[in-house]
Amino acid sequence: MRAGVLSDEQNIEFLNENFINTWITTTELAPKPNISEAIAKRREHKSKNFATHPLAQTIMKGWKTGSKKSSPADCFIISPGLELMGRQPVNDLGDDSRRRGLRAYAYYFTFLKDALVGRCPGLGNLILRKEQPSLEVLNTFRTPMVAHQDYTVVVIDTTAFEDGGTLTIDIHVGTDDAKGKFHLFDGTKALPTEKAPDGIDADIWNSQQGADYVKALDALATVWHIDPGDTERIAHPFDHGQLFRLCATGNRWSEKGSINAFHAKISVEKNEK
Repeated sequence: MRAGVLSDEQNIEFLNENFINTWITTTELAPKPNISEAIAKRREHKSKNFATHPLAQTIMKGWKTGSKKSSPADCFIISPGLELMGRQPVNDLGDDSRRRGLRAYAYYFTFLKDALVGRCPGLGNLILRKEQPSLEVLNTFRTPMVAHQDYTVVVIDTTAFEDGGTLTIDIHVGTDDAKGKFHLFDGTKALPTEKAPDGIDADIWNSQQGADYVKALDALATVWHIDPGDTERIAHPFDHGQLFRLCATGNRWSEKGSINAFHAKISVEKNEK
């Protein structure tokens, strides 16, 4: 279920032939407190709650990702295998289209195409474009109880920059106690896990230090230590558009379980041909 590189006319034909678009009201699966009792009574006679269905589980997963603002209805793009591919809250259509400099119908068509080529719009990915090469994200990170157990992940989409460029990430850590550590990975690389990769001793892997550890981690760039209230920068040149993953966590000098916030300004300066 991918549109590929097609003309607008071909894309319209593709969407019409391969795609059912439906909007889902949020009250059915995520009722507000003041109507939850009424919906519960309505469901009492049903033998099976729809919220347990795999499709409903995919939809509810989408509500946990990306924008947290409430909206009366959402558009979800879901593959035949129930893979979540995109989300567009109806309340955000106006702001999102104006931000892109497009009319609402043109923006919505772009949203559909982005979902079908794997950009996962509305699911927390930051999609950088030539007309909008800089975006910001505010999130939190947690110091894991066990090394490599807990990451906050920001997916950065630079595929619009076909000829590459320099990805710059300015990271500011909040004023709570946890100290930050940030890795930049290729978007196709699996995240580090508690289990040590092949070829490295588990004690070295768990220590999170030393040349062997850095080699096994295989990050494109790392900021090992950002104190509360401080700012550091990652700058990474790349030669073709691709996906990246910025992974945030508390470093090993922080108290286990401690939490802090971070703000990241993420920009691309394109390469000139």
